[in-house]
Amino acid sequence: MIPLATLKATAQRALRQVSRAKDVRDAEVFASSLGQLICRLNYTSEIPCNGVEEPKSVESFGVGVRALFQGPDGLRLGFGSEARDLSARGVEQALEKARRGAVPDPEFVSFPAGPLPERPSSRYHDRAIMDVKDSRLVETGWKVIHEALRAFQGSEALARLAGSKEKVPSLGLIVSGDVSLSRQRMAIASTHMPKVRADESSLITSFVTAMVERHNAKGSGYGAASHLSGFKGEAGAEAARNAIRGIRGQRLPTGTYTVVLGPQPLADLMINLILPSLSADAFYSSRSAFLGELGRPVANPMLSIYDHGAGRGFAGSRYLTCEGLPTGRTDLIRGGVLTGLLSNHYETQRLLHDPRAREKLGVNPQEHAEALEPRNGFRGSNMGRRSFDVPPSIAATNVFLESAAPQTPEALYRTVGAGVYIGRIWYTYAINGLRAGDFTCTVVGDSYLIQDGRLGAPLQANTVRMTGNIRQLLRGVIGVTRQARPILGWSNDEVIYAPEMAVREIQLNEIAQFMQAV
Repeated sequence: MIPLATLKATAQRALRQVSRAKDVRDAEVFASSLGQLICRLNYTSEIPCNGVEEPKSVESFGVGVRALFQGPDGLRLGFGSEARDLSARGVEQALEKARRGAVPDPEFVSFPAGPLPERPSSRYHDRAIMDVKDSRLVETGWKVIHEALRAFQGSEALARLAGSKEKVPSLGLIVSGDVSLSRQRMAIASTHMPKVRADESSLITSFVTAMVERHNAKGSGYGAASHLSGFKGEAGAEAARNAIRGIRGQRLPTGTYTVVLGPQPLADLMINLILPSLSADAFYSSRSAFLGELGRPVANPMLSIYDHGAGRGFAGSRYLTCEGLPTGRTDLIRGGVLTGLLSNHYETQRLLHDPRAREKLGVNPQEHAEALEPRNGFRGSNMGRRSFDVPPSIAATNVFLESAAPQTPEALYRTVGAGVYIGRIWYTYAINGLRAGDFTCTVVGDSYLIQDGRLGAPLQANTVRMTGNIRQLLRGVIGVTRQARPILGWSNDEVIYAPEMAVREIQLNEIAQFMQAV
C-alpha cells in the first residue's frame, strides 16, 4: 500500500497545482490507497481439496479532483480521477477529466469546510492488518476451517446419523466462503480546508456457508472486527452448527406469522431498505418511505436506531469522512420518532436551500439543522469506502438497533410463543419503488419454527418468501434482544450491529416445490 505520508504530500502538492489553473475557482483533492486481501474457503470431505483456496490481494490507489470552473457561461462543477499515478502528471490528467466533464449545478453551494477535528488518542485502525503478511492471511482462513470441522466432528447428532464419529465425513460435509481483510488510507485537502486531513481504517470479515450434503442441510456464519486480534474464526463453527440444526427441515404453509428476525435478516433489511429511506438524498428526491415525517413517530416507541462512526472498538469506525469532516453519532430513530438522517455536505446543503424542504422533511430544516449533520460522506466502490475515483455519496458506518426494554433471546421467544425464527434471507429488494416501503426476500436457511416459546423444528431452505412493508414492520416490533452482533452486507462495509427482533403480522408465502421427473 501507499504510505499515508505519501498520500498527504500528494494532496498538499496537488491542491497547489490545481489552484493555479486560471479557470478553477475552488477545488478539492482526494488521494487514497485501498487494499483487500482475500482467502477463499473450500473444504469438501469427499472430494480432494485444499481447504483454503486462492489467497490473493487487490490494490488500488490514485487521486481524484473535484473543481468548480469559472467560464463565460458561468460556474460548472466537474470531477475527474487518475489511477496509479500520484505525480503532477496524474493530477493534471484528473483535472483535465474534471474540466471536460464539468456541468452547471445550480444546487451546488460549496465544498465542505470546518475546523480540523481533534485526532483521537488511539487509532481506529489495526496496524497488524495494515502490515499483514501472506502467511497470516492464510492462517486466518484455516482458523475458520478448523472451527467448522471441530464443530462437525464434535456433533453427537452427526455421529448418530453416520453410525460413528469416524464416519462423520461420509455425510458429505462442505465449508465454503471467504475471509477478507480490508485496508484503507486517504488524504484530502481543498481551498476551503487547505491543511491536509488524513485517516486510516481497517476491517476483517468472514462469510461462511456449511453443508451436510447427504441431508440437504446448510447453515451460515458471519464475523466482523476492526482488529485482527479480535478474529477467532467463530463464523466457521456457527455455520457448521446451523447446518447440523437444519437437518430434516420442514416446509411452511403460506400465512401471516409473528416472526423473530435474526441478525442477518435484520441487517439485510436495514442495508437494502431502511437505511436508504433514512438518507438525505432520498428525502430530497422524494423517494423515502418516511417522506415528510421528520419529528414524527415511525416505529414502535421501544425502538431506537442510530449510526455512530466514531465508536471505539467497532468494526466500521473511522476518524474522518471522505469529505474531511468528523464522524460521530447520528440518531435516526429515537423512541420510535424519526429524529435525523444520514447525510453528506452536498445533500445537507441541497435540503437547507430547497424551497420545498419543509414539505419533504415535515419540518423547516433551518430550525432542525442538527438532523442533517454531514457525518456520512464516503466514496464507495467495490474496493471500500475510500475510493479516489468517485465523488462522495452517503453511507452508514456502525448502525445500532436498541430497545428501551431489551430481552434475552429466550425471553423473546417466549414473548412470541408460536411463530417463525428467520435466520437468513437473500434477494432483498424494494418492490413498487423505495417510497412505497414494500419489499420481498427469500428465506434461505438458519430458520426454525417457534413452538411453546422455544426454537423447534428447522425450516427447509429456499421454500418460503417473505413480503411486507418497512413502515408496518417497524411499527409491528414487539421485542428486541440486548445482545447484538456485527453483520455486513454483500460487497458492503456498512456494519449493522444487529440484535434479534420480534415482529408481528409478517406474510410468509410458500414457494412451489419442483417435482423430479421419473
